[in-house]
Amino acid sequence: MIGDLHCHTKLSDGSMGLEDVIYFAKRAGLDFVSITDHDTMAGTTRATVLGKRYGINVIPGVEFSCFDSERGRKVHILCYLPQKPDRLEGLCNKTLENRTKAGLEMVKRVSRFYPITADFVARYYAGSKAIYKQHIMNALMDLGYTDQIFGEVFAQLFDSKKGLINVDVEYPDAYEVLDLIRLAGGISVLAHPYEYNSLDLLNELLEKELLDGIEVYHPRNSKEDTIKLRQLADSYGVLKFGGTDFHGFYTKSASPLATCVTPHDTLNQIFKQKKQIV
Repeated sequence: MIGDLHCHTKLSDGSMGLEDVIYFAKRAGLDFVSITDHDTMAGTTRATVLGKRYGINVIPGVEFSCFDSERGRKVHILCYLPQKPDRLEGLCNKTLENRTKAGLEMVKRVSRFYPITADFVARYYAGSKAIYKQHIMNALMDLGYTDQIFGEVFAQLFDSKKGLINVDVEYPDAYEVLDLIRLAGGISVLAHPYEYNSLDLLNELLEKELLDGIEVYHPRNSKEDTIKLRQLADSYGVLKFGGTDFHGFYTKSASPLATCVTPHDTLNQIFKQKKQIV
C-alpha cells in the first residue's frame, strides 16, 4: 500500500480541481490519498464520494497555517481523521477570513504596478476558500508579465520584508491549533519541518508529547533531512508521514503525485483508525 497524504486543490492554493486530483492519484497507482487544503475541510465529503467512484481510499485531512510565537516563524500542522471536525470549523473560518482580507489588499496594491483589475484576478480565486499569492501570480502570467509562479516577480511583490505588495496574514498560535486538533480527536503531524526552520519547535513538541507524527518524507527534503527526521520519529515513537505537498503547477519545483509517499506501517495504523471511525 502507498499513499500521498499531502495534496492541495483549487479549494486552497492548488491549481487542479478536487476531482482531477483524486482521479490522477488513482492513475498514479496510489492506494490512499489525503486532500489537505489549507485551513478548510470543505472538500472532505466530495473527496470521499469521488474516492469510492475511482477506487482509492481518501483520508480526511487539513493543513493548518499557524505561527510559532516563541520564535516568530510560520509553521504548518497537518491534521488527519478528526472525529469531531466541527470543532475545527471556527479556527478554519477565522484564518480564511484573515487570509482573504490580506489577499484583497494585495489585489488592490498590485494594480499600482501592473495594469490589472480586481475582477480579472478574481477569476483565479473564484473556486478557492481564500485569496492566495498564487492566484495573483497566475493572473500576471496570463497577461504575459512573468512565465512562472515563483520567480523574480514573485520575490519583488511578496518578499516578507521588501515585497512591494505583501500583506502579512494573522495566523493562530501552533499550540492553540494542537489543542483544537486534540479536542477534535484528530491526528496531529508537523508538516515539512525544514520548510520554515521548525526543528526547534519540533523537538519541543515531541518532548511535550503533543505530536502524533512528523512529515518525514517531503520532496524538498535532502537525504540528510529525511534521515534526521526519521531518527527523531523513531526516537519518540511517533508516526512517519510523507506526501508530495502537491499544488499542481502552483509549486516551486515539480512534485508529481505519488513521488513522495507515506510508509506502509503508518498507513496500516491510519487505516485502522479510519475503520473504527467509519
